Amino acid sequence: MLLREIEVFRSVMSVGSASKAAALLGVTQPAISQSLRRLEEAAGFPLFRRLRGRLHPTPEAQALLVEVERVFVGLSSIEHRMRSLKRFGVNTLRMAVYPAFGLTFVPRVLSQLVAERRDADARPQISLQVLSSREVHEAVLGRQVDFGLMADEMPTTGLEHSEFARFPGVVVMHAKHRLTKVRTIQPHQLAEEPFLALNPEDASRRRLERALAECNVGLSVLVETPYAASVCEMALSGMGIGFVNPVTAMEYAQRGLVIRPLSLEVSFAGVLVLPPGQPLSGLASRVLQLMRMQLAEDQKALANLLKPRAKA
Repeated sequence: MLLREIEVFRSVMSVGSASKAAALLGVTQPAISQSLRRLEEAAGFPLFRRLRGRLHPTPEAQALLVEVERVFVGLSSIEHRMRSLKRFGVNTLRMAVYPAFGLTFVPRVLSQLVAERRDADARPQISLQVLSSREVHEAVLGRQVDFGLMADEMPTTGLEHSEFARFPGVVVMHAKHRLTKVRTIQPHQLAEEPFLALNPEDASRRRLERALAECNVGLSVLVETPYAASVCEMALSGMGIGFVNPVTAMEYAQRGLVIRPLSLEVSFAGVLVLPPGQPLSGLASRVLQLMRMQLAEDQKALANLLKPRAKA
């Protein structure tokens, strides 16, 4: 390869003389002359005419310079990309998240990521797919995403996995509902109200019904839906009460939704799943770190929200 010789040629063409090129590159003038001769020998035609100690580029040299500049622009781009990778790593991320975390929680996390990466070189390219837990499972198993977050009713066989979050569920209702006067909802009180339920296949729905059955209590289901956000919206409109993931419920508390704990311990769990043997990029690791930090903040906020208030 004649990369050094081509660099010398480009410098001479840029500054117009061998002496100036030598000063620019930090070498001697004879070294410049030797590099040009080697390049001419390799090319098989003269690049400069030497008249009275000066170098005059030939038409062939002018034509060659066009290609050389094109190559050096590409090399500059490669160097820029290498520096960016060294500083920021791979800047693309594909993630699949079930609705309980994908509709509001993860977008809040991604806004933090974008805020800390305002530089154009650091700006990430992220694909956030909000899917059912079954679809998240399929996407991770098919290596279509870097990682996924799904509910715990799905199998984890063949996937790397760990529990991301486990929360006790909360009862949600309209601000004027009669149960807002109760600090902790009892099983029989759930049975007395029109109930806004998650779908029967939802693991938390099944856990709730098993716990209620042990208390000889059944639900009067008015509506079934796969989404906790839909339950919150309907509760906010006064249709009935529901039992949902508190991460989703807290988003609606600012709009007036009332949240109460249930006396029974019935949890909602989110499972982090990754394709086996596929290492996480620096960007993916950072997103997961921010997700865990946000989760810790939400847990504190939930504890404050459910804390009994002293009477005036």
